[in-house]
Amino acid sequence: MWSTSDSTSDRWRPERAHSACWLVRDGKVLASLEVPDGRKARARGLLGRDRFEGAMLLHPVRSVHTVRMQFDIDMALIDPSGVVVKTMRVNRNRVTAPRLRVKTVIEAEAGAFNMWGLKIGDELEIRESR
Repeated sequence: MWSTSDSTSDRWRPERAHSACWLVRDGKVLASLEVPDGRKARARGLLGRDRFEGAMLLHPVRSVHTVRMQFDIDMALIDPSGVVVKTMRVNRNRVTAPRLRVKTVIEAEAGAFNMWGLKIGDELEIRESR
């Protein structure tokens, strides 16, 4: 289960790291979701993989990198209430500029957001699988 405290930033903190989760929009599952626990695991992110099905939630984080990655990624910046405020494709061997008002990022293999129909303004939620 995800934290339901009054702080909107806590919305993106799982009670158990690496629990099986789903990324959901309007009640529809978009993808399975990985949530790395700890700073080291967040920094590693998708490194060392040659492909990735699903999505990865990074929180807290303000920028990402694709240095030494095997593939380009889609990245969505999420505001504290779970709304997508920006999406972009990040090519391999790049570092994104830090975003001051963003603490949550969703990453997926390039092309996934288009396949899911993910766009700016979408309100996302996280559901733990049962």
